[in-house]
Amino acid sequence: MLPIRIIPRYRLLLIYDIRPDLVEPYYQFVMNEFVPALQSMGLYMAGVWHTAYGDYPVRQVEFITDSLDTVREIFQSERWEQLEDQLGTYTLRYQRKLVQYHDRFQF
Repeated sequence: MLPIRIIPRYRLLLIYDIRPDLVEPYYQFVMNEFVPALQSMGLYMAGVWHTAYGDYPVRQVEFITDSLDTVREIFQSERWEQLEDQLGTYTLRYQRKLVQYHDRFQF
């Protein structure tokens, strides 16, 4: 299978803490369901950041896409609502941001 090539124009940032009592189920959900579902809808994982120090959420997950229409369709879909709700069961202080893509760390 050839790698997917896109010219990133938008970055979706998901920022949160992982609930300490649900770390293993969180990882199972994210790796086996959440990431594959988003990729099948046109959002591609670009990075995962871990905050080791300070009063900031511990996790920042980044997805990229080349189309604002793709993001709009995803955000209006029932599948996104289900995925985001389920992610919410494993996380605290959840935030979602859509920003224009820049080839550097964004928050």
